[in-house]
Amino acid sequence: MKIAYQGEPGAFSEAAARRVEPEAQLLPSKSFEEVFDRVAAEPATWGVLPFENSIGGSIHRNYDLLLSHELPIVGEVELPVVHHLLALPGVPMERVRRIYSHPQALAQCERYLKDLGVTVEAVYDTAGGAKLVAERKMNNAAALASRRAAEVFGLEVLQEAVQDYEYNITRFAIVGGVAGPDADKTTIVFALPSTPGALFKALSGFALRDINLTKLESRPIRGRPWEYLFYVEVDARRDDMACSRALMHLAEFAKWTRVLGTYKGWQRARD
Repeated sequence: MKIAYQGEPGAFSEAAARRVEPEAQLLPSKSFEEVFDRVAAEPATWGVLPFENSIGGSIHRNYDLLLSHELPIVGEVELPVVHHLLALPGVPMERVRRIYSHPQALAQCERYLKDLGVTVEAVYDTAGGAKLVAERKMNNAAALASRRAAEVFGLEVLQEAVQDYEYNITRFAIVGGVAGPDADKTTIVFALPSTPGALFKALSGFALRDINLTKLESRPIRGRPWEYLFYVEVDARRDDMACSRALMHLAEFAKWTRVLGTYKGWQRARD
């Protein structure tokens, strides 16, 4: 079992991959695109990618990549995210003038960083920021990353749990392979004509069949200004009779539809 994830060892994506399969061989990847490519080319069995954070919202790049690849969503995992301020051993807090981290982490610690009055710089990964501080031996800089990143790169924790909100959770999608028989959740994407009531009509088939919509996300269609795709998650497997009929209802109003995956929802798996 091999699982690809974006980032360096110590990244939160690595921790999510460990939750999927603790004994798997993990493949750090430079970008989200590389994760998809590795799973498509089969060096990796699965890819684990962040799709939504409870503070920062959706990671839109991965929604776009999901559409441009043929890899299905086969599962999901939730990970509590705790950001620590990390620096070289012996560096005091008052010496820190610059902080490195992923843009999502910087957004999740926005109020904390504003109060510090330091310069922030976005990098490709939270653990990548820790690696940068360690390798360049920056004695006036710090990184926002996990406690494991501190262990991996030999840094010390200056301040713990500095995110703006206590409950900071990221939801990761597992892509590639085949979903298990206990799937109970489906993700769909579709496009609609720009007509009055189009979205209401398209989604009414789910409501009329008592199928719960857990997420609705719109994304622009590239190259076609002011036209949009809609991503929907529902609490049902695609081959349930009610869901199948709701999908047929949706297809009557949509320009096109695509099921991106049917899989076991993490909350139910955890409970």
